[in-house]
Amino acid sequence: MASQAGFTISKIKRIGDRIFQKMLEKADISEFNGAQGKLLYILWQRDGISAAELAGQAGLAVTTLTSMLDRMERSGLITREPDPMDRRKTRLVLTERTKALKGRYDRLSEDMTEVYLRGFSPEETALFEEYLGRVLKNLEEENSNE
Repeated sequence: MASQAGFTISKIKRIGDRIFQKMLEKADISEFNGAQGKLLYILWQRDGISAAELAGQAGLAVTTLTSMLDRMERSGLITREPDPMDRRKTRLVLTERTKALKGRYDRLSEDMTEVYLRGFSPEETALFEEYLGRVLKNLEEENSNE
């Protein structure tokens, strides 16, 4: 029988995204949606990176990211500022309003992790995360070969 790992991973992502969006709504976080939250999560770790760096970390094409960033800028989540070291580049900078949302997002992210790992022992969680890391490494290697 053929492995259904890819199908299962895709299904987990789709269902997980829907659940997280509901969690955002229940927590009355309307400033951003789940997809934008994933980008903000990266920016909360490294504010001021370029769109190309954000795209690489998010696993998205820059062309896909551009329209999302436009919407995020219009809604006051980010600003685009010139890079002081290279005027050809633009840096994505979080607004103060967005920085203030981090704690609420982090709590929801922890809640979502609990949903994902419900019923797993600490040992199973460690193994699962190791396996996911290996899958990610395989995908990143394959992607860099293209």
